[in-house]
Amino acid sequence: MIDRLSSGNQRLDSIFDGGLLRHAINLVIGVPGSGKTILSQQYVFHNATAEHPSLYLSTVTEPLDKILRYGETLDFFDPAAIRDRHVIYEDLGNVLRDAGLPAVLTMIDTFLREIRPGIVVIDSFKAFHAFATSESDFRLFLYGLSRALTASAVTSIWNAPYTRATAQDAAEFAVADAVIELNTKQVGEREIRVLQVLKLRGSGFKSGEHAYRVSTSGLNVFPRLADSQDTSSYELSVERVSTGVEALDEMLGEGYWAGASTLVVGPSGVGKTLLGLHFIYAGARAGQPGILATFQENKTQLGRIVRSFGWSLEDQGVHVMSRSLVDMYIDEWVYELLDLVETTDAKRIVIDSLPDLMTTAGDPVRFREWMFSLVQRCTRRGISLMMIVEVPDLFEMRRISEHGLSHLADNVILLQYVREDSRLARAVTVLKTRAMHHQPTVRRFDITEHGFELGSEASGKRH
Repeated sequence: MIDRLSSGNQRLDSIFDGGLLRHAINLVIGVPGSGKTILSQQYVFHNATAEHPSLYLSTVTEPLDKILRYGETLDFFDPAAIRDRHVIYEDLGNVLRDAGLPAVLTMIDTFLREIRPGIVVIDSFKAFHAFATSESDFRLFLYGLSRALTASAVTSIWNAPYTRATAQDAAEFAVADAVIELNTKQVGEREIRVLQVLKLRGSGFKSGEHAYRVSTSGLNVFPRLADSQDTSSYELSVERVSTGVEALDEMLGEGYWAGASTLVVGPSGVGKTLLGLHFIYAGARAGQPGILATFQENKTQLGRIVRSFGWSLEDQGVHVMSRSLVDMYIDEWVYELLDLVETTDAKRIVIDSLPDLMTTAGDPVRFREWMFSLVQRCTRRGISLMMIVEVPDLFEMRRISEHGLSHLADNVILLQYVREDSRLARAVTVLKTRAMHHQPTVRRFDITEHGFELGSEASGKRH
């Protein structure tokens, strides 16, 4: 089993299947400003001990005092660790400039013998290229440094301002046991920071691009939500949960199965959000806490809406997660949702609406993977999930949802407008209920001060 070096951040470690490789060479690449130095210092302070201090070596790219000055603004930066020499900063710049690579190698050998560090960071490693008299000269230096670090059983992190294309031609790319890329990706008019594992020798890892943000707490990483299918068995509840609308429960055959996913589809203003509110408040009354995750209204606007139907956002078991789509990462949002599920023990979730999330995903395939993963997690935990989708068709709908999302849902509820002679009415149809009988009729409904009230079957010509 390969030993791991933890960052102190569980989500970051999970991408590396438990952490970076211990007693190995880890190359961190990325354009300037991508967070390489901050990431390295997370590892430095989290793993420093009196027996095996952390050693941070700067070169000629950035002055050591500048690294320290910015480091002091970080939450994990511990002056006591520096004072007690658990974390040691040294500058290789003068030696590199005056005596070249052989002197640097001698100096690092001395540090390894005298300090006996557990982790060594070199920032930036690319600077060594400029001081090599030839390519063979640099490769001899690289060989000597790798031997010294391996013999000392040291975990090393080499920071280098490479892009992926330029890094693959660099000699240190081949020497490194792990290569981590920090990058900025353009998605439409938005930019998103992404971390990706390009190489992790002899080890599994989470593939693909993982969003992250840089803050005073370090790199906050949101691993890509793309679960493989879990084939292990689990118990399915035989409980039925109310929609919050008695007549709709009858149409569904006594309500939804607990843990089922439901897609509510309809045009603007037809009552989709109201149906979601009925679902959340019915759950709260039944002792099943619920979360309304919305991008449509803020809490002030939503509070006014629910009060008009006799509800309150302060009701026990009702939790609102209202977020703006501006600068939102879809995986950051879903981990916030999953954390709220843990703290509230939520049994119901309403997402209002899926097209908003689809916009933040940027990639239809990526979004479908994300939805599959979320639905699977909710189903296995017995969480009833309702997903709202707005469509442009007011009357006869040509398609229910983009990218085949209806296949992921156990139930599909269609809300639409119907014309009956000179009257415009609202109507609901249960299009799909997986593994149970339902009534595929079109029934009128009205929105009153009591909320969603179903009437008789719709009649007359529909257009």
